Amino acid sequence: MEFFKIKRDIPFMSYGRYTTSISLVTFLIAVVFLATKGLNFGVDFTGGTVMEVHYVQAADLNKVREQLAVAGLPDAQVQNFGSSHDVLIQIPLKQNKAGAKLSDQVMSTLRQQDGDVEVRRVEFVGPQVGKDLVENGAMALLLVSLGIVGYLWIRFEWKFGLSAIIANLHDVVIILGFFAFFQWEFSLSVLAAVLAVLGYSVNESVVVFDRIRENFRKMRKADTAEIIDNAITRTMSRTIITHGCTQMMVCAMLFLGGETLHYFAMALTIGILFSIYSSVLVASPLLMMFGVSREDFIKPEKTAAEEVLP
Repeated sequence: MEFFKIKRDIPFMSYGRYTTSISLVTFLIAVVFLATKGLNFGVDFTGGTVMEVHYVQAADLNKVREQLAVAGLPDAQVQNFGSSHDVLIQIPLKQNKAGAKLSDQVMSTLRQQDGDVEVRRVEFVGPQVGKDLVENGAMALLLVSLGIVGYLWIRFEWKFGLSAIIANLHDVVIILGFFAFFQWEFSLSVLAAVLAVLGYSVNESVVVFDRIRENFRKMRKADTAEIIDNAITRTMSRTIITHGCTQMMVCAMLFLGGETLHYFAMALTIGILFSIYSSVLVASPLLMMFGVSREDFIKPEKTAAEEVLP
């Protein structure tokens, strides 16, 4: 489906050196933030107590935070969960308090102001569980990355696989850089968003790569830059429609989904924007740098003399 059709190819590859340089600088800045500030891991990773409580009336989150701060829990995270009557309370690990005692303290504090408040669930995440989640999350990223490289290597050629994984990891590191710089909470839902961005980004790269491979077989007299420019231009309508519709849904979660989905949607928003950029202005210029050519897909025809020789 094409809502519009661009008649002349846009010379994206003429700006390839500039876009890859910008990406390299952005990547290095994100790495610096990750190394100096680090990620602000949530209770899922660091360990702590998670409680869900229910109020008869709509809960006043600021009042709940003040109550917990007076009770000696100023670092507790309070947010709505599902509705304005349900509240999710996340308390980082306390060295001198067990999960059960801490939940009893929280409930006694809340009931001083509202005797009708009910506890729906209490979960305690130990530090060892959090450490395992960090290790398993890193392993998941590694396996997904290796799977992407293997898939593209088999479907296209190793140059495509290497270009795509560099572009995709560029997206992931920049997402993590944003979370490190602003110290947004990095939870399991954010990790799920990062993994989703990996798959989303590689899907866009595959669409462009498939058109590049097709152009190498059709555009016999064109050079590599013209072939890649044509492939990107011909897929722009699809890119705008797909990313536009996806971004509308993500924005709905970002602005209407509440605090529970806020950072999940934020990670997706950053990932979608940079995946468009990386698939067009990072992965494609890298293909040219790696020397992709028509011979990678079409074997040269043998001459009559070569066919006679054994």
